[in-house]
Amino acid sequence: MNGYLSLILHAHLPYVRHPEYPDFMEEDWLFEAITEVYLPLFDVFERLHNENISFRLTINLSPTLCEMLTDDLLKERYTNHLNRLVELAEKETIRTKDTPFNNTALMYRNRFYRVRDLYNNCQRNIVCAFRKLQDAGRLEIITCGATHGFLPLMATPQAVRGQVQTAVNNYKKHFGRPPRGIWLPECAYKPGDEIELKKAGLQFFIIDSHGIEYAQPAPAAGVYLPMVVNGVAAFGRDPESSRQVWSAKEGYPGDMDYREFYRDLGYDADYNYIKPYLHSDGVRRNVGIKYQRITGQVPLHLKEPYNYHNALNKVDSHAGNFMFNRQQQIRYILGQSAIHNSQFAMPIVVAPYDAELFGHWWFEGPEFLYALIKKIATQQSEIGLITPSEYLSKHQSQIGQPTLSSWGDKGYAEVWLNGKNDWIYRHLHKAEERMIELARSYQGSGGAERSPDERRGGTVKDALNQAARELLLAQSSDWPFLMTTGHSISYAQKRLKTHLTRFNQLYDQIKNNRVNEEHLNRITAEDNIFSEIDYKVYQ
Repeated sequence: MNGYLSLILHAHLPYVRHPEYPDFMEEDWLFEAITEVYLPLFDVFERLHNENISFRLTINLSPTLCEMLTDDLLKERYTNHLNRLVELAEKETIRTKDTPFNNTALMYRNRFYRVRDLYNNCQRNIVCAFRKLQDAGRLEIITCGATHGFLPLMATPQAVRGQVQTAVNNYKKHFGRPPRGIWLPECAYKPGDEIELKKAGLQFFIIDSHGIEYAQPAPAAGVYLPMVVNGVAAFGRDPESSRQVWSAKEGYPGDMDYREFYRDLGYDADYNYIKPYLHSDGVRRNVGIKYQRITGQVPLHLKEPYNYHNALNKVDSHAGNFMFNRQQQIRYILGQSAIHNSQFAMPIVVAPYDAELFGHWWFEGPEFLYALIKKIATQQSEIGLITPSEYLSKHQSQIGQPTLSSWGDKGYAEVWLNGKNDWIYRHLHKAEERMIELARSYQGSGGAERSPDERRGGTVKDALNQAARELLLAQSSDWPFLMTTGHSISYAQKRLKTHLTRFNQLYDQIKNNRVNEEHLNRITAEDNIFSEIDYKVYQ
């Protein structure tokens, strides 16, 4: 054994539950991810487990994602969505008969039936399914910021604490034990954030390459050993393994035989044929059935038919290439770095990715992971798969102070703070101040006011907890990200304004001792995230 590979997947979606509408476009983000990513990944991991393939992989299921995956309303809506997909896929096997697309149509039909069986077999509880794999010793599940708030742009340590401690409490609810690690939202870190991580009992976090490379003192082992700061370990992203998967030019997902993402039946089919499978507004959108392969640098209308068998052959080849490159990389690291001088340290290549890459953007991605993990376990002995917490229990780390960083474009905060979204922060920072004020005013007997339970039979306490929910939801880094990229701008702006408005309404009602229970019940029914929330984390 020369070193380790640590595969880390980040599964996150913003909270897009909308019970106030019979159907809602943004809920499709969740339904697509369940069908294309979460259940296929679970299927791959369960297959490996059932084949007695020894493997260790880390995955973050963000708190907002866990809450949506376990929500009864969304589970029912997803079931209906999946049944419509199965119906459409059956029709497609008939429509495409005697065409070059029929084998792919059959593949989709079988795939959707498989996804539906997986969903029903886990009693429609995907979180519980992943938890069983963690309990079996195959996965390590870590947490994230409660609503994926961009921590370096928060004005107070209490706001950081609110994101971190709420996430830890939510993890305990879903997984029955405290998390060991956290995926910092957007891998965004500023010095001092680790103090709140330490208070919450977290042992490690993930950081981008330059967060370690520009640390003080300069790290002798680069990103290939974790760096401990104030008792918490930072694991730095390896740029080489990231480039092989992520790069549009060099990465595997751009191979000509893989499925083309930007052609979809929702746009290609006759409108009257596809309309029953769209939303009630009748607007064309992706339905997840795509018949073309990437082909090459040609216009979309010239893309050639997709062949799933050929794509799987490429998956096997690419998995072998990725493993070979990691073997060579670790040999090189051992020859060039200070690690070889220590008998207590071994290099670790940390390869973190958005989970949505595997299955959504890169359709064949879950099968790539299956092939890679199986090859590492059965075809070589130079590298082993490991999780960050396992590494910390066995090997030494570096000591230092990582620097401000993120994995966004240009590596810092520009994606989340620029001329398109900078107006939001004066409002978010004011809400932080107000939440701290409320929490300190209502801290129970001995505080500035009597406890909520003494004052109003729990109503004020409920309002305080809902105010905390609204602040957390407003802080989601997804909203400024969407404003920057230009996708769903109006939705992102509306969500931010809605949560801030609700927060300020609750603030005024609590301060004036006039909590409107009807209003409180309505917004609590809509924004019902984090049943375990405790506003006192802001004290």
